[in-house]
Amino acid sequence: MRKGFLYLVAVIDWHTRKVLAWRISNTLEAGFCVEALNEAIHRFGPPGIMNTDQGSQFTSFAWTDRLHRAGVRISMDGKGRFLDNIFVERLWRPLKYECVYLQAWETGSEARAGVGKWVE
Repeated sequence: MRKGFLYLVAVIDWHTRKVLAWRISNTLEAGFCVEALNEAIHRFGPPGIMNTDQGSQFTSFAWTDRLHRAGVRISMDGKGRFLDNIFVERLWRPLKYECVYLQAWETGSEARAGVGKWVE
């Protein structure tokens, strides 16, 4: 987008590398991340372990409480370690170069539709 920023979260299965759920938000609050987590758990069941970085969304009570209630173990490696999210990071690069950087979306709705088409 030419003006402002959007934030994307994706829940990915480590074995298949499949995107189980994703959301876009114009804020960095934890709510949109928890929505994606809830969708992934609802559609595919709870994972044994959830690995994330130490971003504020993933250390928030809303996120960690949802995982605890689902009986999911939480894995967060050391601060600033890029390997924490290696599979998500591998998703971001082609998404950016094959989709996001080629577009000039004006609205968040356009971005959501474009990213959704690419993810599918």
